[in-house]
Amino acid sequence: MTQSVLDRDPPPADERISYGDAALQFSDLRTPSGKGPHPCIISIHGGFWRNTYDLEHLGHLCAALTDQGLATWNIEYRRAGDRGGGWPGTFRDVNAASRYVFDHAAELGIDPDRVIVLGHSAGGHLASWLTSMENVPADSPIRAEPLPFRGAVSLAGVLDLRQGWTENLGNGAVVNFLGGTPDDVPDRFGAASPIALLPSPVPHLIVHGSEDGNVPMRMSVAYHVTATRLGGTASLLKLPGADHFDVIDPDSPFWPEIVSAILDLVEA
Repeated sequence: MTQSVLDRDPPPADERISYGDAALQFSDLRTPSGKGPHPCIISIHGGFWRNTYDLEHLGHLCAALTDQGLATWNIEYRRAGDRGGGWPGTFRDVNAASRYVFDHAAELGIDPDRVIVLGHSAGGHLASWLTSMENVPADSPIRAEPLPFRGAVSLAGVLDLRQGWTENLGNGAVVNFLGGTPDDVPDRFGAASPIALLPSPVPHLIVHGSEDGNVPMRMSVAYHVTATRLGGTASLLKLPGADHFDVIDPDSPFWPEIVSAILDLVEA
């Protein structure tokens, strides 16, 4: 397992920008050299929606993508265990952080027509959820105006919250995040689970390693099957031998295939 990516200090970001008033409402911006506006990857880190991990461990991936000519906007957000995190605050934070990119694209040097949202693990869930906003029930407290994403990338994402609860992923992480079981809070599961919001209007790149011991690859396979059956646009990149952290580590042998697929989505 290449979990060492969690322990290595990433290259520094160019700028840290607040998108809200709370202490954890900020993002790290990295901008490539050359004249913009640049395509942008909005990235959302994982950690089973808990405040155990922060945005730093996704900084390696962001720096590597910036080296490929992409601006990156690495989001921090309030999580379960933080004041205002969990339901519904986490959803509102990632939406607000993403909306900031579109509202301030010119000053950030970003091309608003080429913005991809990417997430790892729990962040993969949030990335896919953001691009399925038009299917969130209108009366849900996490509903917001849809944003014009060009695509979504899920890296080992938790794309089915009900299945995540059934399999007790992260030792009760889904219940901790949503505040109850599917029987307790069915409306929350219906409004928050990407597979329940299909078909998404935004093309998805779904990446998963066969040796993932944190989030089973079959969850991504099931999402891909359902998305294509319902008429959505989704591609599945299976990585034989890769584990949960290989997919975010630019030093892993799987990175060239991953970054190539991301660049193809940006330019599609």
